[in-house]
Amino acid sequence: MPQKRVTMRNLREILRLAWSCGQSRLSIAKSCGIGKTTVTDAIARATVAKLSWPLPPFDDEALERLLYPPVPHRSARKLLLPNWNSLHDELASHKNLTLMLLWQEYKELEPDGYQYSYFSDLYRLWHKKLDISMRQEHRAGEKLFVDYCGQTLPIVDPATGEIREAQVFVGVLGASNYTYAEATWSQGLADWTGSHVRAFSFMGGVSKAVVPDNLLSGVTKPCRYEPLINATYQKMAEHYGTAVVPARVRRPKDKPKAEVGVQIVQRFILAALRKRTFFTLAEANAAIRERLDLLNNRPFRKLTGTRMSRFLELDKPALLPLPEFPYQYSQWKKVRLHIDYHFELDSHYYSAPHRLRGEQLEVCYTETTVECFYRNERVASHVKSLVKGKHTTIPEHMPKAHREYAEWSSERIISWAATIGEGAVQVVESILSRRAYPEHGFRSCMGIISLGKRYTKERLEAACQRALFIKGLSYKSIKSILDNDLDQKPLLLQRELPAVTHDNIRGTDYYNRQKEDVC
Repeated sequence: MPQKRVTMRNLREILRLAWSCGQSRLSIAKSCGIGKTTVTDAIARATVAKLSWPLPPFDDEALERLLYPPVPHRSARKLLLPNWNSLHDELASHKNLTLMLLWQEYKELEPDGYQYSYFSDLYRLWHKKLDISMRQEHRAGEKLFVDYCGQTLPIVDPATGEIREAQVFVGVLGASNYTYAEATWSQGLADWTGSHVRAFSFMGGVSKAVVPDNLLSGVTKPCRYEPLINATYQKMAEHYGTAVVPARVRRPKDKPKAEVGVQIVQRFILAALRKRTFFTLAEANAAIRERLDLLNNRPFRKLTGTRMSRFLELDKPALLPLPEFPYQYSQWKKVRLHIDYHFELDSHYYSAPHRLRGEQLEVCYTETTVECFYRNERVASHVKSLVKGKHTTIPEHMPKAHREYAEWSSERIISWAATIGEGAVQVVESILSRRAYPEHGFRSCMGIISLGKRYTKERLEAACQRALFIKGLSYKSIKSILDNDLDQKPLLLQRELPAVTHDNIRGTDYYNRQKEDVC
């Protein structure tokens, strides 16, 4: 094994200590901070060159040529080099393929070819000559890098002339550099997830992972090791069967494809559209799509083919299939289930199982549906209602007693009263008729019905008769009659009292005469 070459300054010091000072190999190695075998090799080379101390007046270059002459090349024969471009494509398209296996295949064709270490060095030298966007190893269909351009696209309102800046979303596939771009009004959650849906549709498949920046719409809480993904963004990823792997904070090298893709979109698409005026977002996206087609079909400068050809060859066959239906945008919100087992969403109230009252729930809602989750388990589902202040209630969510109460109606209450007697019918009809809405009298009638469970029908009918006589048509009045056993006492009918005559009592005739005199 060849020894490490020392500097000429160290070499002179080694020979001085050995030949002039008589130091041992070990002490010389410690003094010069080098290995003992290196000291032995340096002294041996000087001995073979027939040098002695003091050294002849050689300069460092001459001394180095003398002690370390160049090794003649083992062979002047030119070896066959592999097709590095083809090898690079194979590494990108096959997940488990290694450079070692490619070297073994190369050696089968060229038995006297380069050994693995030099073969690897040659590949790395070739790899460094590629564009910066191609320097990382990317497996086919593995990653989609996404980001927004720093540059915006102005959209003019034709009615007011107001200029609104649209954001430009960019997605780039790792292996092929196949690029997608579109303009949206914002970087908000709805536009962010919508751009992903349209990007997957454009590519006709789904990458195994999506690498975003730490945009708040995608990452709720950035963290180097365990970033917290936005719930809506996570559900979108689950719908497409992909994984969200955010880049580290302030680490642009984690997503070089997106960085370079953004730069290319700004230079090739946005710069080319700088002199055009757009009045709608759809008009702007149509122009972006035209330039995007040109970009994806433009030949590479240092690789064979185009983004489109490499996409069809590498990424397209490896992409996951699209789901049957595209993802429908949904939002998430944490709510508390009130004591009446309803939660509020956009001023409307939806029910959930009464056993969860007081618990915190997660609500996922779209334009058409409202789903409620407790500990990641769906416990309620409703059709979205736009009526504010009203309630949407599923009977199964109600306690048994409430459910029985909800099943009552005016007709059913009157039918029940008829089983008690005529007095009970008149009482409930009077209670229901006095309210603007009969439902408002249900609670009072239900109270009277509950009295029928505590007392006999005869006593309740007698209490209703007494309530009609004294005009105490309420639950409290009838309950008081029963509690005090007044229903079992006879009614005191009002009798005619004789007219009272007295000189100081004027009577009705006096006042009638006064009216006639005035007239």
